[in-house]
Amino acid sequence: MKVDGTPYRTIWLAADGTTVQAIDQTLLPHRFVVRDLRTMEDAEVAIRTMIVRGAPLIGAAAAYGMALAMATDPSDAMLARAYTVLMESRPTAVNLRWALDDQRALLAPLPPAQRRRAAYRRAAEICDEDVEICRRIGENGLGLIRKLKPRDTKSGRINALTHCNAGWLATVDWGTALAPIYHAHDAGIPIHVWVDETRPRNQGASLTAWELGKHGVPHTVIADNAGGHLMQHDQVDFVITGTDRTTRGGDVCNKIGTYLKALAAHDNGVPFYVGLPYPTIDWTIVDGVRDIPIEERSARELSHMTGRTETGELATVQILPEGSAGANPAFDVTPARLVTALITERGVCDASEAGLLSLYPEQQNRAA
Repeated sequence: MKVDGTPYRTIWLAADGTTVQAIDQTLLPHRFVVRDLRTMEDAEVAIRTMIVRGAPLIGAAAAYGMALAMATDPSDAMLARAYTVLMESRPTAVNLRWALDDQRALLAPLPPAQRRRAAYRRAAEICDEDVEICRRIGENGLGLIRKLKPRDTKSGRINALTHCNAGWLATVDWGTALAPIYHAHDAGIPIHVWVDETRPRNQGASLTAWELGKHGVPHTVIADNAGGHLMQHDQVDFVITGTDRTTRGGDVCNKIGTYLKALAAHDNGVPFYVGLPYPTIDWTIVDGVRDIPIEERSARELSHMTGRTETGELATVQILPEGSAGANPAFDVTPARLVTALITERGVCDASEAGLLSLYPEQQNRAA
C-alpha cells in the first residue's frame, strides 16, 4: 500500500541484507518512523511493545527475528533460545507460533553454516506469502460486498463497521478485514467505513483511520459504544473484523470488544464477517472461550493516552484517578454461532469445523 505516494510494506529487509526494518506503529498517526531491528532481541521488543502488531505481521516479525538470531550465532543453543524468547513475546496470536515452528523445522536439520541464509530466505517467503494470502482474502470478500444492498437507500453507499486494525498495518500488506474494503473501493463501489476508536490503544482511531485515509477510502471514526446504535438505525450493512486466532470449531479470538460488536450485529440482523489467513487457524482446539489464552496487558494502556497537543507536540497524559486499579484483557472470543462467515484465501465458509474443513480438507485428521 502507499504512504504519500510511496509504496510500503510493514516490514522488509534493509539494503545491507541483515538489518530488518519495520514501521513503528506506536507513533502513528502523528509520526511516521521506520525502526531498524538489528538483533533477535530487537525483534522481541518490537513484538512485545507493539511496534509491530497484528497476528500476520507478528508472525513475519518472528520469522525475521529467527533470521537475526542466526546472523548473530547460528548454533543449536541460539536456535533454541531465539525460539523460546520470541514465543513468549505475545501469547495469543497463533501466527507467532506458526512462524517459529516453521523456521525451527527448517533450520534445525541444517548445519550451522547454512542457517543464516536459509532463515532470511524463509522469512522473505513468509512475507511474500502473506501478501498474496491477503490479496486473495480481499478478492473473496469483494464477492460478498457486491451482493449487499445499502440499508440506507438515501445515501446509496455500503456502510461497513470494523473494530481494531486488521488492515495492511496488521499484516505485511493489504490486510485481512480491510482487504475486501480496499478491493471494493478500488472497484468503484461506494463504500464507507465506520471506524471504532478501539480502546485501549485506539488502534482504530490511530491506525485504521490513518491507513484508510492514505488510500482515499471514505471513513468516519466513532466511539466504541456507538456501533450498536448505528446498526439499529440501518447505518451498518456489514461488520468485518480480523482475528488473532480462530479455532477448529470457528470461534474467533480478536481485540477486546469484538464480541460485543458481534452481539449487536446478531441482534440487528447485520452480517458479521471475519477475514483470516490460514496460519491464524488453530486446528488443535475447538472451544475458544475455554482454551485460548487471553493476554493481560499493562493497566497503563487504560490509564494513559498519547496524542498531539495544540502546539503540535506529542504528549502522554493520565486519564484515570490516582490509585484506581485497571484490568486490561487484550482479547475476547466471539462464538462461532455469531459469525456469519469466515473469509479466507481459499474462499468463504461457515464458521464451523465442517466449514473450515471444506476449504482445508488436509487438516481432517489433525487432532483437536
